[in-house]
Amino acid sequence: MHDIAVIGGGAAGIMAVLRGVLNNDSVVLFPGNAKDKKRGRAMWVRKIENMPGYHHYKRGIEDPNRDTLKWINESEFSENLTTMKGTSIKKINKVSDYHFDLTDDKGNVTSAKQVILATGVMDIQPHIDGSIQPILPFANHQTADYCIRCDGHHVLGKETVIIGDSDTAVWIAVLLHERYSPPNITVLTDTKKIEMSDDLKKLARLYHIDIIEKGIEVVQGDSKKGTLEGFSFCDGTILPADIAFISLGMMVYNELAKDLGVELDDRGFVVTNDKGESSLEGLFVAGDLRANAKKQIYTAWDHAVDSADAINNRLRRLKRQELLASKS
Repeated sequence: MHDIAVIGGGAAGIMAVLRGVLNNDSVVLFPGNAKDKKRGRAMWVRKIENMPGYHHYKRGIEDPNRDTLKWINESEFSENLTTMKGTSIKKINKVSDYHFDLTDDKGNVTSAKQVILATGVMDIQPHIDGSIQPILPFANHQTADYCIRCDGHHVLGKETVIIGDSDTAVWIAVLLHERYSPPNITVLTDTKKIEMSDDLKKLARLYHIDIIEKGIEVVQGDSKKGTLEGFSFCDGTILPADIAFISLGMMVYNELAKDLGVELDDRGFVVTNDKGESSLEGLFVAGDLRANAKKQIYTAWDHAVDSADAINNRLRRLKRQELLASKS
């Protein structure tokens, strides 16, 4: 029986492990199998430029996470951590107040007193010529980006495209214009019609933000180097572009939470209290899966620390009560 089970090996999951281990709780980590890792943001995030001290990492989430686990395993707290490498959790069952059974993809069951769920999200990719593959080489080289807080500065001095099919894409264009004033910003809807307020329409005109509704046919550029050159459309026209932002929403990896019947918001994120505890007592959520929170590394860390500390407080209080009761 472990004190804490952490499900997910991204920024939130590894911080939850670190805080739990340093709190002297026994932690079991399920970082996910190869398929899970390919579905996660950590796999695709390369350079991190909005975090102090992270600029030298080639893989902005995976490399520091690996360093953290290495440090734990070489420290005096190493016995507090059990890592189930390449293992994914398929089902969580709450047995009692301080007993969860977790069934993995190999059919094995592991028990923990409390659970921190950090399975995260993934950005929805544009389908170009029926596939997401054409955009991925550019995403890997950060000439196709997703988070304006992380990477909005990349548009400085560059021909910029936003791919999106809602007014959010236009608002992103407005924000990027106001912050960085790139030479041109164009929103590509890929045949979709965007509904906009009158004010947003006016801003788009004032900021010279073009909106093109033609279907995207080809990503122009060097896929090996990740150098973006533009987009061609079904009618044969080409729009030059140096960088693109994708604004198509997120896939929320909430399957385990949904199976437990916890409260979700209208987008599928898990609703929690300020410590990250869901509507099911003992099930905590950290990172991008949590509702009403920024989708940032430092936010994920904060969530993880709050949840691990709340669990530690709860378990210490339980032991204290049991001790006092036995001495009365």
